[in-house]
Amino acid sequence: MEWSFQTVEELAAALRAGEVTSAELTDEAIARIERDDKVINAICVPDFDRARATARGADQARARGEDRPLLGIPVTVKESYNLAGLPTTWGMSQHRDYLPAEDAVQVSRLKAAGAVLLGKTNVPLGLQDIQSFNELYGTTNNPWDRDRTPGGSSGGSAAALASGFGALSIGSDLAGSLRTPAHFCGIYAHKPTLGLAATRGMVPPPGPALPVDLDLAVVGPMARTARDLALLLDVMAGPDPLTLGKAHHLALPPARHERLGDFRVLVLDEHPLIPTGSAVRAGVNRVADALADSGARVERRSPLLPDLTEAATLYMQLLISGSVARFPIESYEQLRTRAAGLSANDQSLDAVRLRAMVFSHRDWIEANNHRELHRHGWRQLSAEFDAVVCPITPTPAFPHDHNPNPLERRIDIDGVEYPYFDQFVWAGLATMPGLPATAIPAGRSPEGLPVGVQLIGPMFEDRTPLRLAELLEQQIGGFQAPEDD
Repeated sequence: MEWSFQTVEELAAALRAGEVTSAELTDEAIARIERDDKVINAICVPDFDRARATARGADQARARGEDRPLLGIPVTVKESYNLAGLPTTWGMSQHRDYLPAEDAVQVSRLKAAGAVLLGKTNVPLGLQDIQSFNELYGTTNNPWDRDRTPGGSSGGSAAALASGFGALSIGSDLAGSLRTPAHFCGIYAHKPTLGLAATRGMVPPPGPALPVDLDLAVVGPMARTARDLALLLDVMAGPDPLTLGKAHHLALPPARHERLGDFRVLVLDEHPLIPTGSAVRAGVNRVADALADSGARVERRSPLLPDLTEAATLYMQLLISGSVARFPIESYEQLRTRAAGLSANDQSLDAVRLRAMVFSHRDWIEANNHRELHRHGWRQLSAEFDAVVCPITPTPAFPHDHNPNPLERRIDIDGVEYPYFDQFVWAGLATMPGLPATAIPAGRSPEGLPVGVQLIGPMFEDRTPLRLAELLEQQIGGFQAPEDD
């Protein structure tokens, strides 16, 4: 029997029943990687010797009667996580020899849960793209169409899962970096509520692994089913033991509903700043139809929804001002000159991003205050709706575009070109206020590419969109493996 595309639940049951060993699962996963990854290039840092040793240890532990959540399950880890003994580079060649001494807190949690770590997955340079390529490790291809990107920055993890390279992976999300690869590769991913899962050890090299509270950015799970996604979130969730973990214990609320027909859902398929491509719109409507057919309350508009244009503007201000804060002073002065030359009437997202590059602390505080108003607006919306269904990006996976100046890149939406970074507005809808969002498969484009949507839930009620994802999986189907050439 081939195990590579079985769910974690199925693998765990087979391991408990003695139908397969972890050593056998691990050998099969490694053989598949060695056979297929030459053309996908998802696993940039293999760790096969230690994986085999860990698998043998897992089998011995099971023989002693142990049973942990991921005992003996092969998984992968995004390259940006510190894993002792392996390089952490974030795709930067100058750090090719940097070997962290300690595991990231999430790597430690995977190991404590019994997982077998096959290796690390590819990322874009500095995690700064929704593609996954860098000079050090090369380009990761989409398993559905190798001329297209798998997304980023967790693109290697998504491509690995779609290819059967391990049952689970962990990634991170600042600008859709979990959700976009899931959408492009036809898998599941969950962006947790901001602060729900500790991020220590997911840090640019060679920086120290400190327990800092990141703004906007989260770490989260990726899987091929909604139930496996929820299982991995349970492993990852919880405060850092060095800080809040000293006094706080996590107790996530249960899902609001157990039946699809009980959910109250707001469906969005249009954004004022960028059109939605026909393939993605069809995916959103497929989910909306499944909800309505099941008796769920489905609405297309609500006066409680915070203004989408202002939300996108705030997101870009917070995202860009944080990203460029460490720019050399010479670059900053050049940017300030360019920003000063903008017309006051120019409110395009390009202008928003340029002004954000030279934000003062006072500017950031003002934007942050507006964010709190949006968060309160989402609380009011969440009293009326259990989830919001909307796009992740306006299109399915697009062809590789390695133009070194991303400002010159364009995204093609049904034959019309738009600025590359404008497609971030949908991902930012959940990121800016720090809300949980689950990415789910929602069908195929006419070209056969995966199409996903996101389910945005109430803050710290992560189990609600995850349960909705599971129920929709039963209704409309979920992951399908790409056909072999």
